[in-house]
Amino acid sequence: MSVAHDSGVLPWSCIFAIFAFSTCGSYSGEFKLSVECKNRSESDLGIEVSFEYPFRLHQVYFNAPTCKGPRTERLFLTGDYSSSAEFFVTIGVFSFLYSMAALSVYCFILEKYRENNKGAQIDFGVTAVFAFMWLVSSCAWAKGLSDVKTATDPEEVISLIPACEEQENRCREIYDPKVSGLNTSVAFGFINLILWIGNLWFVFKETGWMAAFAGTYVPSQEKQPAPDSFGQGGYGQQDPYAGSQGGYQPDYGQQGGYNEDGGYNQGYEQQPTSYSNQM
Repeated sequence: MSVAHDSGVLPWSCIFAIFAFSTCGSYSGEFKLSVECKNRSESDLGIEVSFEYPFRLHQVYFNAPTCKGPRTERLFLTGDYSSSAEFFVTIGVFSFLYSMAALSVYCFILEKYRENNKGAQIDFGVTAVFAFMWLVSSCAWAKGLSDVKTATDPEEVISLIPACEEQENRCREIYDPKVSGLNTSVAFGFINLILWIGNLWFVFKETGWMAAFAGTYVPSQEKQPAPDSFGQGGYGQQDPYAGSQGGYQPDYGQQGGYNEDGGYNQGYEQQPTSYSNQM
């Protein structure tokens, strides 16, 4: 984990994970409707229906008048949306726990984490899994929430009451359930998705894979470095044929000068021509 990863993005992942699973897992809602029968004494003007997480609505029931005497009948809502809701909450809880564990590693055993880049590579894999799980769970819960809203719509529930099918009876909703908290949970789910995708970049920089890719790249047209000295590349090398073959080799080791008579002394004697191979 890089410093930016832990001190910047990762704490926000913890916070928004808490918001996501708490707004969904702690929800409870209620709606109210009334059934006014032709015979007013058989009416029920305050039918309250409560439901909550994990939204097993097929287990939620209420008593509605039959408008055929004092007898009432028990009716159930429709649908079981616990799978998407529980999956969403589970991902939120586990991502929070992993974020706390990652922060602890960064604070206390950072050197062990960076050893051989294995810790960062494992962290990258887990972060990628959580990013994908946030995508799946948020989409699934968004669809599940839409179905929950439909199943708890008082207009839909009224259609389940047999007495409301008769024209002489009057059925109406009094108030709808408040689902703003559930809408917020979906929003927090997608915010967590964005944060965990952002975490991937910071963890990737700690894996060492970027440096490995850069190290293996060699340009196709790379200039060769110049030799360190003129002794390399043949400038200071001796002629392999010098001294090994015959030929004229004048001796320049002596210096010329003027003699006492004012004449010029050449300073070297004419050497006879030598041949390496004499007959």
